[in-house]
Amino acid sequence: MPADQRITRARVPLRLGLAGGGTDLSPYCDEFGGAVLNTTIDRYAYAFIEPSDDGMVHFLAPDMEMEERFPPNMAALEQARLVLHAGVVRRMVRQFGRGRLSPMRVTSYVDAPPGSGLGSSSALVVALVEAFTSRLGAPLGPYDVAHVAYEIERIELCLAGGKQDQYAATFGGTNFIEFHGGDRVIVNPLRVAPAVLNELETSLVICFTGVSRRSEAIIVEQQRGMAAATGAAGDPAVLESLHQLKHDAVEMKEALLRGEIARMASILNRSWEAKKRTASGISTGRIEEMYTLAFAHGAVGGKVSGAGGGGFMMFLVPPGKRIDVVRALNAAGGQASGVHLTTQGAESWSV
Repeated sequence: MPADQRITRARVPLRLGLAGGGTDLSPYCDEFGGAVLNTTIDRYAYAFIEPSDDGMVHFLAPDMEMEERFPPNMAALEQARLVLHAGVVRRMVRQFGRGRLSPMRVTSYVDAPPGSGLGSSSALVVALVEAFTSRLGAPLGPYDVAHVAYEIERIELCLAGGKQDQYAATFGGTNFIEFHGGDRVIVNPLRVAPAVLNELETSLVICFTGVSRRSEAIIVEQQRGMAAATGAAGDPAVLESLHQLKHDAVEMKEALLRGEIARMASILNRSWEAKKRTASGISTGRIEEMYTLAFAHGAVGGKVSGAGGGGFMMFLVPPGKRIDVVRALNAAGGQASGVHLTTQGAESWSV
């Protein structure tokens, strides 16, 4: 690691999953191919790296009120509670820093809580990888950054989940992303007319349900249902629902490119019903209450963003009704607001 006094910073956007979520999970995408449509929003994961003046390695996550320090050797990092920080440091320093762990401070924070359904954990890993890529001069392009982040989170740290979040965070913008066997991923940036993006943005309401959830149990149950795809015992209804979700991603892409927001809302509702059939616990009484309330005040489409069980919900609302929906959800204890779409992906700089 460079021995200068630079501070290296990185930020990457969080995402809203518009359609196809779940089809980026193995083994489904390995056998059938997956497809998702997502867009990034103006909430971010940040990572900062700077030298440490006390000879120690520090991990800091002030948004989680966590701070740890270790002697500068790889073995010591095995005890880290901030496992994402430790996983990225181990991989990047071994592969691109000659295995020499220097004293440093690695600080992060995210504009959404863990379990938000906005891909916050994966975005944090991408932010950390992007910061170390810049700091170490690693020869990684966007596809490489996303793939390294995926390997760290899903393979090396064995955290359950799919692949869309790492690619959405790295590339940014509105993308139709295809997932194939052999870890082959194709990111298709969509050239959506500015007026259509403006209308979509003005029609969106997001709402934190007040409940952060751990997605692992839902994802593991989904993967058990997918096992039918590989010849093992599985649930045919889960596979049928996943096929529907993939079809909906394709149809949602067409509706977006044509500026058909009402059609997008209809697809959103259909996808939400299909998603609930892929695992128990995706919807809850609280989620159904918020869904019903939003529709009673003017929403025309909606679903949970992410694996489900809590986190953020997203709604499509006629722009003239948006304030009514926001007020109703907030009065019921939600945290609702509009949201701005973004076009930039992972960014890093030094000061």
